[in-house]
Amino acid sequence: MGRILTVADPDDLASTASGFIIQRITSGLAAGARFGLALSGGRTPLETYRRLAAAPLLGPEKWARVEIYFADERAVAPEDPESNYRLVREALIEPARVPAKNVFRIPAEDPDLERVATTYETRLPQKLDLIVLGLGEDGHTASIFPGSAAAREALRRVVAVDDSPKPPARRVTFTPRALREARDVVVLATGDAKAEAVWRALRDESDPLEVPARLVREREWIVDEAAAAWLEAPAG
Repeated sequence: MGRILTVADPDDLASTASGFIIQRITSGLAAGARFGLALSGGRTPLETYRRLAAAPLLGPEKWARVEIYFADERAVAPEDPESNYRLVREALIEPARVPAKNVFRIPAEDPDLERVATTYETRLPQKLDLIVLGLGEDGHTASIFPGSAAAREALRRVVAVDDSPKPPARRVTFTPRALREARDVVVLATGDAKAEAVWRALRDESDPLEVPARLVREREWIVDEAAAAWLEAPAG
C-alpha cells in the first residue's frame, strides 16, 4: 500500500498537497529538462492549484519547463463552468503565467471523442512525472467509473467515455495503463461523503473494476480527517 497522509481539514490538505507537488516538480526539474504534470478538475484540488500558482518556489523559469496535461475532461466547451480545463486555467495556469505552449488541454467539445482520445494519447509524454487525481463517492477516479469499459481498458492510455453515470455522459479519460505508468500519482480526498470510498479503495478487497480508485492504492494519498474516518473505524 502507498503512503497515506491524513490532515486535519481541506485547508491543511491544500497546504500539504501543494507542498508535495512543489517538491516533486522541483526535484523532477533538477533531474531533467521538462516535467509532465497531469491535473484533474473538481472542488477538492481547487485551493491546491491556487497555492501552486502563488508558490514562490515555482516562478516563471520553472513553469516554463512544466507541461500541463489533463487526466480527464468533460465533453463541454473550454469556457463552460463544467470544464476541467477552465477550472485549472483560472486557478493555476493564468495566475502562474504558464506558457500557452505548455498547456495540453483535451478538446472534448469535438463531437468525435474517439478521435480526440486517440490524438491526445499521441501528445502525452512516454511517462508522465505526476498525476493529480480526485476520488468520487462511488470510487471512481479521473473518469474511470465502476464497471466501465475504461476500467477494463488494458492497452490504450486515453479513451472516450459515452456512458458516464455522472453528467455529462460523454468524456475523455486516462485509463488504468496511464495511471500505472506514471512516475508518481497523488490522490486527494476531503469530506465525510468520501469516507466509504477511501476505505474501499485502500482497505477493502473489492475488484478494481468496481472501485477504480483501487488501481492507485499503492500511490500517495492525502486525505482529511473526515475522509479518513472509515480507515480508523472500518464498516461492518
